[in-house]
Amino acid sequence: MVAHAYTVAFEGVEARSVEVQCAVTPGLPAFSIVGLPDKAVSEARDRVRTALSSMAIALPSKRITINLSPADLPKEGSHFDLPIALGLLAALEIIPKDAVSQTCALGELSLDGSLVPVIGALPAAMAAANDDRSLLCPRASGAEAAWVGACSVIGAASLLDVVKHFNGQSVLETASPGEVTADPTGRDLRDVRGQERAKRALEIAAAGRHHLMMIGTPGSGKSMLAARLPGILPILSPQEALETSMIHSLAGLLDEGGISRQRPFREPHHTASMAAIVGGGRGAKPGEISLAHNGVLFLDEFPEFARAVLETLRQPIETGEVMVARANAHVKYPCRFMLVAAANPCKCGYLPDPARACSRAPVCGEDYMARISGPLMDRFDLRVDVPPVSFTDLDLPASGDTSQSVALRVQAARDIQTARFEHISGLRTNADTEGQTLEEIAHPDAESRALLLRAAERFGLSARGYHRVLRVARTIADLEQSATIQRPHIAEALSFRLPVGASG
Repeated sequence: MVAHAYTVAFEGVEARSVEVQCAVTPGLPAFSIVGLPDKAVSEARDRVRTALSSMAIALPSKRITINLSPADLPKEGSHFDLPIALGLLAALEIIPKDAVSQTCALGELSLDGSLVPVIGALPAAMAAANDDRSLLCPRASGAEAAWVGACSVIGAASLLDVVKHFNGQSVLETASPGEVTADPTGRDLRDVRGQERAKRALEIAAAGRHHLMMIGTPGSGKSMLAARLPGILPILSPQEALETSMIHSLAGLLDEGGISRQRPFREPHHTASMAAIVGGGRGAKPGEISLAHNGVLFLDEFPEFARAVLETLRQPIETGEVMVARANAHVKYPCRFMLVAAANPCKCGYLPDPARACSRAPVCGEDYMARISGPLMDRFDLRVDVPPVSFTDLDLPASGDTSQSVALRVQAARDIQTARFEHISGLRTNADTEGQTLEEIAHPDAESRALLLRAAERFGLSARGYHRVLRVARTIADLEQSATIQRPHIAEALSFRLPVGASG
């Protein structure tokens, strides 16, 4: 007698449907799981047997075979425990087969039969909705999965609760979506003394999702500025929140089912490996660039990162996605992030100060910045000097715009871009535009074009650099609510594009 249950296997952010076929046949007593399971799935037979024993359910002295179909798809993770147990209970006619076949299940079993939360409940709910099934998961994962809304999500505390539910003895309630979590940083842009030019660059970068490079001496405020970037970014749209949360669900970063509307801000250490930044390792897990999807990736001490790691960023920056290729897996993750990098001007950090610079200046600065390749540096839309702040400026009272006032301007500019790209698939911000679309939205007047051409010729701007200046100018015009790109917009965009000065 064969019973069928359903679950999912994860390939990147995609959850593929898996049919769990359970057969109890005459023969020597055995419990085998086939269908390309990994070690965690193979060990499910011991967890399932002990969990059933805790419910006073003894397995028959027959041959039990569990087949995970499709058989050529790798199955990884402990979330196969619950569907295997359901298939076995249905094959033993303890619960109705038809009810099990209409449910997608995932969850890890403890030895006492309780259900342990697992990663991936959100993408699993998406797959269940596509297959027109309900989702059965641990109670702690129910609030997360319920955000999908397109399918019924049932959270259970134990396997015994599941049996009672399917037999109609004690029907479980449908899970409700978790609360939207808030992430108030309490860090205000007004706390930063001076650095008005760097603050302006931060505002432009936030408004158009432009990549930003900050170069300055130690203690000048680069990390302090970057830490205040989340406070001026717009909240995630519902679609963006779902995209980001699916990746965080696979990484186990969602907190008790709460989906955050705050944009992710990831700041890995410069000792991070390539697999940690780009993704990979066991199971080809998402890396920092994918965890920063729709948010910010802040790389402090940028030249200190391994050269190979930095070079792998070039393609994801352009395409907005990364393919993690391994011998047994090829997984694609989205990674449309805003890159913010900070660097000292040289190894000692005091190149602009003759009194404190090392004896190798200025050669040390050239050697240090040479760790960043030209093609990678060309991908930064904005480059800004962050000079040291004098002690007299530190004694002055806080002044300038608050994060709240800057955030309002950024949101207004983003609203313009949302309306502009409403009917264009794949485009959300000015930084995403290219080709004919860029020519249409960023068409400068004759005077502005003449200025841009002279600057491109004099400073040797690449074709990529030329287009990035246009994108930044379009964002500056949006911040000023201007329908056309004018000469001051081009001039300011160029000022952030040209090589930094002595301190950078």
